[in-house]
Amino acid sequence: MNIQIFGKSKCFDTKKAERYFKERRIPFQSIDLKRCDMSPREFESVLRAVGGIDNLIDWNGKAPEITLMRYMDDVRAKEDHVFENPLLMKTPVVRNGKLATVGYCPEIWASWD
Repeated sequence: MNIQIFGKSKCFDTKKAERYFKERRIPFQSIDLKRCDMSPREFESVLRAVGGIDNLIDWNGKAPEITLMRYMDDVRAKEDHVFENPLLMKTPVVRNGKLATVGYCPEIWASWD
């Protein structure tokens, strides 16, 4: 397993995800989205794994861009906007190769063993 956790340092669900893998002694790489962005290939892989950009956006976020994105029809424009501003993503984004989840999903991570 090659687990990567993309999250925000102050995100409660990101901390829960890290604790989940620590408790099971599963090694992981933690990446803070405030300091490091996803590479274009990582971003495309996550989009495919989670089923599109609408599943990746944190619709409950307080950023004003989220309100504008609700009314955007152009999927590619949404993808570009989120790629340029990764703090609009719902966290944590947990990757295991080509598999990925958004949010706290221990029931899915358990099946990755």
